[in-house]
Amino acid sequence: MNTSSFIAGRYFRSKKKRNFITVLSIISMVGVAISTMALVAVMSVFNGLEDLIRSLFASFDAELKIEPVKGKSFVVTEEWFNSIRQIDGVGILTEVIEDNALLEYRGNQQVVRLKGVSDNFLDQDRFAKGFFWGDTTLGTSLRPGAILGRGVGFFLSVNLGEINSALKVYYPKAPRTAGSIDPNQLYSSAQIEPRAFFSIEQSFDNEYVIVPLEFSQNLLNYGDKRTSLEVKVKEGASILEVQAKLIQKLGPDFSVKNADEQHAGLIRTVKLEKLFVFLTLTFILAIASFNIFFSLSMLAIEKKKDIAILKAMGAKNSLIRSIFLKQGAMIAFSGALLGLILGFALVGAQEKFGLISLGISSGVVDAYPVRINLQDFLWISVAVVTITLLASWRPAWIASQVDTVKEL
Repeated sequence: MNTSSFIAGRYFRSKKKRNFITVLSIISMVGVAISTMALVAVMSVFNGLEDLIRSLFASFDAELKIEPVKGKSFVVTEEWFNSIRQIDGVGILTEVIEDNALLEYRGNQQVVRLKGVSDNFLDQDRFAKGFFWGDTTLGTSLRPGAILGRGVGFFLSVNLGEINSALKVYYPKAPRTAGSIDPNQLYSSAQIEPRAFFSIEQSFDNEYVIVPLEFSQNLLNYGDKRTSLEVKVKEGASILEVQAKLIQKLGPDFSVKNADEQHAGLIRTVKLEKLFVFLTLTFILAIASFNIFFSLSMLAIEKKKDIAILKAMGAKNSLIRSIFLKQGAMIAFSGALLGLILGFALVGAQEKFGLISLGISSGVVDAYPVRINLQDFLWISVAVVTITLLASWRPAWIASQVDTVKEL
């Protein structure tokens, strides 16, 4: 241990009577500890929310989604489709025809997002999160079935047990004869049985209806056109590597998006909120560290004679500054260590016991989700070190300017 560390440690562990400087140092430690604990807890909550959002979307969205860059549909030939399926890492390839349509059930009507999917749609671990009740199939070609979002089903008052009531689906089309007033030429319609409900996330629940691909193909008159292809990669394969292969294969006319890119706006919003909360709590930590500045300034005034003696013995100004910088570091790091321990304990208790509830019954998670990210602790450590140096530098410089002759 060098001289500056030894003297700083003696000042920090001093057992003399409790004076105002000592009390101020303790207040500084407590302030840093509470601020650090808050940083750990809040950052962990944002990590948990980000994971929750990803898991919810993963229950409905594909791992990779292929869409045209221009327009809303593209022609799919069997040869082209098979060439994509044969790309290394591609596990399940689902065809999708998706568009808006009008749904009617017993006089109730709602515009929905009709999503026609091929038979292997449910083989991609869809609806793994949330609720799903009813038949887990999309029926047959003779009796096609629909899986409705819970919000759509509740709005239309759909009763899955009523086998004699079918959903009527209407889709607008261009009239064959110009100026025709025949309403039958303005839309196409079909009937489908409601088979099940799903509940994942409000934006999906209130909008989407899943139907067989053949049903949407006939109703929307898409023929060989598709609006997207959804890819599930093989187990053990890298999603990013498969995405790169698909981009190289398809060229600039198609976009290939992973799960995060499909909801880039929402994920970016969560990250921005996390950043601003981190900056806000770091500012609070800086305010709490003002006590370090005051306690070190008063300590420098109290220890003027000690500093003068050290200088008389040959101590340089750099040694004096080092003593007070290390004293401030000991106060701040002791508080930060305590805060990290408390933060770990709080996050662990929340994860295990769900101490703080969301306040709503979501059916997916009842308490705030949390996840500890080691990268967050790195940023917290950087913030503590930076604030400590800023708070300690001025008192350390003042201490190094003590006049030896005057004080002795």
